[in-house]
Amino acid sequence: MEVPEEAEEQVAAWLKEVFGDHPIPQYEVNPWTTQTLHHLSERNRVRDRDVYLVIEDLKQKAREYESEAKHLQDLLLESVNFSPANLSSTGSMYLNALVDSAVALETKDTSLASFIPAVNDLTSDLFCTTSKNEEIKLELAKLEKNLTATLVLEKRLQEALKKAELHLSTERAKVDNRLQNMDFLKAKSEEFRSGVRAAEEQLSARGMDASLSHQSLVALSEKLAELKRQTIPLKKKLESYLDLMPNPSLARVKIEEAKQELDTVEAELTKKVNMMEL
Repeated sequence: MEVPEEAEEQVAAWLKEVFGDHPIPQYEVNPWTTQTLHHLSERNRVRDRDVYLVIEDLKQKAREYESEAKHLQDLLLESVNFSPANLSSTGSMYLNALVDSAVALETKDTSLASFIPAVNDLTSDLFCTTSKNEEIKLELAKLEKNLTATLVLEKRLQEALKKAELHLSTERAKVDNRLQNMDFLKAKSEEFRSGVRAAEEQLSARGMDASLSHQSLVALSEKLAELKRQTIPLKKKLESYLDLMPNPSLARVKIEEAKQELDTVEAELTKKVNMMEL
C-alpha cells in the first residue's frame, strides 16, 4: 500500500509542530506508520480547530457579559446614583455573596424570581441525592453482609481444603506403604517360589517320589477331606444299625460289615496321613 508524498510531508510538518525544538523520536517509516500518523494529524487539526472555535466563542461571551455588566452598572448609577465603591465593607461582602450565590445557582440575574426556582431546583437535587445516598447505603450494607458471608464461607472452604489435603497426604502415605509392602510380598513370594522349585529339583535329583511333591500333597489333602466327608454318612448308617433290636444275628453281620468298611476307610486315611507327614 503506497502513501502519497503529500501525506508524508503533512506528517513531517505535524511532528515538527508538536515537538517544536525537541528532537522527533525515531520510528520505523513504512506505509502503515505513515498512514496512522497522518490520520492522527488530521484528527489533531480538527480538534485544534474545534478548541479554537470554543475559545473564541467564550471570549465573545465574556465581552458580551462585560458589556452587559457595564451597561447595568451605568444604569444603576444613573437611576439611583449608586456605585459599588460607595458601599461599606459589610455591604460589599453582602453584594459579593449575592453575586457568588447567583453564579453558583447559575441564575440569569440576582432577582428573587430567579433565586427561588434555583433554590427549589437545588433542594430537589439535594433530596434526590439524599435518596440516592440512602439507597447506596442500603446497597453497601447488603454488600457488606454478603462480603462477610463470603469471607466466612471462604474461611470454611480453606479449612476444609486443609483437612482434605491432610487426609490426602495421610492416605497417600498409606498407599505408598501398602505398595511397598506389596512389592516386598511379591519379592518374597517369588523368592519362595524359586526356593520351592529349587527344592523340588533337588529332591527329584535325589530320586524322590513325585507323589510327595507339594502339588501332590495338596491333591492328597483335598482327597483326604473328601474321604472324611464320605465317612460321615457311613458312620450315620452304622449308628442306625446299632439301634436295630430284632434278629441279632443279622444285625451282628451288618455291624461287622460296617466295621470292616469303616476300618478300610480309616486304614486308607491313615495311610494317606502318614504319606503326608513324610
